[in-house]
Amino acid sequence: MRPQVLTTAISQAHFHDVCLVATDMDGTLTAKGEFTPGLLQAFEKLRDRNIKVMIVTGRSAGWVSGLVNYLPVVGAIAENGGIYIDKSNLDPVILPDIPRMSQHRGRLQNMFNRLRSRHPDIKPSVDNPYRLTDWTFDIDGLNEADIASMQKSCAENAVGFTYSTVQCHLKVPHQNKAEGLSRVLQKYFPDLSPNNVITVGDSPNDESLFNAEAFPHSVGVANVSEYLPSLSYQPAYITETPEVEGFLSLVEQLCN
Repeated sequence: MRPQVLTTAISQAHFHDVCLVATDMDGTLTAKGEFTPGLLQAFEKLRDRNIKVMIVTGRSAGWVSGLVNYLPVVGAIAENGGIYIDKSNLDPVILPDIPRMSQHRGRLQNMFNRLRSRHPDIKPSVDNPYRLTDWTFDIDGLNEADIASMQKSCAENAVGFTYSTVQCHLKVPHQNKAEGLSRVLQKYFPDLSPNNVITVGDSPNDESLFNAEAFPHSVGVANVSEYLPSLSYQPAYITETPEVEGFLSLVEQLCN
């Protein structure tokens, strides 16, 4: 079932119990890759309504720890469910069960090298040195056939694979945003149920956040539309505008 267009009537009817917005970052909170003044104002509006914000991103632990420190958020999940960084304690907490953690990144690098033998132009992402639980490379220049081939190779080697508008991620198979968010809620926000959370995203690596069995309230900003045919889980609702403008429209409706 395709998502419904998000309206104020829907927000008022279904989102009255929401007190946490768990949102992707790149392509969801950004415009052309950058934060805007309107985003900070939106965070303030949510705070005035006692609605918390948590970033749930594929970006690295290193980058995200700085964001948590400076932005008015309660915390952030980095590396697609790999790391949680709480506002009150910036020490990164590893969320998935990863065997032989000291050797983990080396195993992922070996998988990357296998992929690069078939796709010699791929290169590690600029934030890759600041990661703990996954290995990333830029998605620029890759087409759908390339992505499908990489997914197949990773599955054959028991390595997880996902991608966003900016990066491809190698990880343990069970590591994803929804699983990470569920663990964080249980440990750090035990008073919240999934019905109190609205999840927001725009890319294939947000797909787990669109699983209604895990999180019934999910929204995709309009630029998710290009990926909908390939997503097994789709957002319940979709905004009329893309990127941060879509997020801002959601905030307006939550705060009405």
